[in-house]
Amino acid sequence: MNLRDRVLAFLRHRNIRLNTDLGQHFLVDEDILETIVETAEVQPNDHVVEIGPGIGVLTSELLMHAGEVTAIELDDRMIPLMKDFLPPKSKRVTKKFTVVHGNALQVNFPVTPYKIVANIPYHITSPLLRHAYLESPTPPTAMTLLIQREVAEKICDEEHAGILTIVVKLFGTPNVICKVPPGAFVPPPAVDSAVLRIISHEKPLADRPTIDQILRLLKIAFAGKRKMLRNTLGSIENGMEMMKKVGIDPTRRPETLTVQEWMEIARCSMTP
Repeated sequence: MNLRDRVLAFLRHRNIRLNTDLGQHFLVDEDILETIVETAEVQPNDHVVEIGPGIGVLTSELLMHAGEVTAIELDDRMIPLMKDFLPPKSKRVTKKFTVVHGNALQVNFPVTPYKIVANIPYHITSPLLRHAYLESPTPPTAMTLLIQREVAEKICDEEHAGILTIVVKLFGTPNVICKVPPGAFVPPPAVDSAVLRIISHEKPLADRPTIDQILRLLKIAFAGKRKMLRNTLGSIENGMEMMKKVGIDPTRRPETLTVQEWMEIARCSMTP
């Protein structure tokens, strides 16, 4: 029995209807599963954190490769089902497996090195990245995420960078690995998906006060996304002088600025 048929039979036998409002679209394409695990470069000494494991389709693969797996699941219906779906312990490589019932945006991530590997609900992409990189004391060493294709491509866009693009690039290098069609899921989502890989920098490109200032400036600039910088950043105290000092043309729009330029503006604005 292939994976798709196995998942459908499992859900049907237990009379489970998936909650798409929670982003429950289970990946049933075995080639994409293999791609995710290979892309994540999961090793026997790795601690992998998975968000939204559902019944454990991806978890099953992670248990075959990682030394430790922590799965964070919001839907309490899934936790007992996961235990039935996962391979028996005798077939796992993983030494330690923990299931946490909770909201991944509120759960504390490990303080020791870890990777995030997950097919996440699309609506938590932005808050999850912020939680991992801005709120957690120890950011992940890498993230391999199955997310909405449009968002993945936006994060990697070099020419039209949004707030999330800048935030991610302060902490790591993102790349779209492959596109994933709706038919790879049960039930199929309404949009295309993609596997996004983020390899975290050894340390962020800027210190925390500078990052906080960048976030403040991004919020001001992108409040008028289609406006020129002179109408957004230029309206704050010494805004025009600040842009002139770092050589930023005030007629540019915020999505055209690079991470380095945002760091220069932030540092300049922090200088007495």
